[in-house]
Amino acid sequence: MSKPLSGIRILDLSQLLAGPYGTMIMADLGAEVIKIEKPGAGDIGRGMPPHFFQGESVYFISINRNKKSMTLDLKVKEGLEIFYRLVSESDVVFDNFRPGVLEKLRIDYETLKGINPRIICCSVSGYGQTGPFKDRPAFDLIVQARGGIMSYTGEPGKMPVRMGAPMGDLAGGLFSVHGVLAALYQREKTGTGQRIDLSLLDCQIALLIYRGLYNLYAGEIAEPVGSGHVSAIPIRAFRTKTFSIVIDANTDKFFQELCDGVDRKELSSDPRFLTRADRLKNKEALYAILEEVFLQRSGEEWLERMEGRVPVGPINSVDKALSDPQILSRDMVVETTHRSGEKMKLLGNPIKMSQAGKGIFSPPPALGEHTDQILRELLNFPAAEIQRLRDKKII
Repeated sequence: MSKPLSGIRILDLSQLLAGPYGTMIMADLGAEVIKIEKPGAGDIGRGMPPHFFQGESVYFISINRNKKSMTLDLKVKEGLEIFYRLVSESDVVFDNFRPGVLEKLRIDYETLKGINPRIICCSVSGYGQTGPFKDRPAFDLIVQARGGIMSYTGEPGKMPVRMGAPMGDLAGGLFSVHGVLAALYQREKTGTGQRIDLSLLDCQIALLIYRGLYNLYAGEIAEPVGSGHVSAIPIRAFRTKTFSIVIDANTDKFFQELCDGVDRKELSSDPRFLTRADRLKNKEALYAILEEVFLQRSGEEWLERMEGRVPVGPINSVDKALSDPQILSRDMVVETTHRSGEKMKLLGNPIKMSQAGKGIFSPPPALGEHTDQILRELLNFPAAEIQRLRDKKII
């Protein structure tokens, strides 16, 4: 079975999280991702503490599987010329530099399309290539805060909190994949590439969805609701005798099943809770009843009583999530072999495709691991020339 992006070559200049996460998804889908790194240093994420496997940062491992690594100094003429030759043989150039850096290095889209009119350049930055903030640095926490989502993440009346997953960065990686795939599809029709300008802040605004429109249409300013919901009731976490669970019974059907499952069938005919609008209006009264009810049994008992009837689940710690039978059955924890010969585990690919198979996962590359191979096999460099470049620290 062939991978959907087999034959697509991506030159990845990005570091840390947002860029490498997006290119890893495309590598999982079969693209050849060549990670271009600075000789002797590499991606900043390679040294990210606190956990290491065989001397390699687990942070780096988490977002760089299925890639190749090539070291190349783009600030010297010979290194730049090699990069141009790689561009002529590639489909996508991916970066997460601040605006102006590409032009300074002479690897901006206008320059690269002169070398390869089919090239697609995707730039992921904090604020994008235009606007009054374009030159400012920004990381995950900053865009979560400025984008508004952080203001309503957390518990009511408490300090807003950062989302547990770094969605300021991850959303950029996810949207970048969509942009690159759309550009590749359009190139099939037009024969030419294009530039993709992706702002992490823009991505956060897109994720506001209905909370954003509630403001635009009704002037509502979103506030934290904890694990609850501003429109649909009951959706929330509840304590039990043993562990906390979550339920989502906001439709009439599921609400009736919930009432029956907690032995409070009369609640479904209570005038305060008859419709979704009624339940929203009287949510405090409903939640007070349910809080008392759920404390009467263990989490295990409630799951046994309601699973299959009502959307319900435990609030798993990460270790329990990674050992959940559903997760394991879907190959979301996979095993591969490190260069040292030791087995290592990775998170799986959530995209299951009927013609792609389960996929083979290769460990993240060592710094410059594939430099010789790329120069030799892709650009036909002789061994003596490769050694000369290494002696000059160009690679």
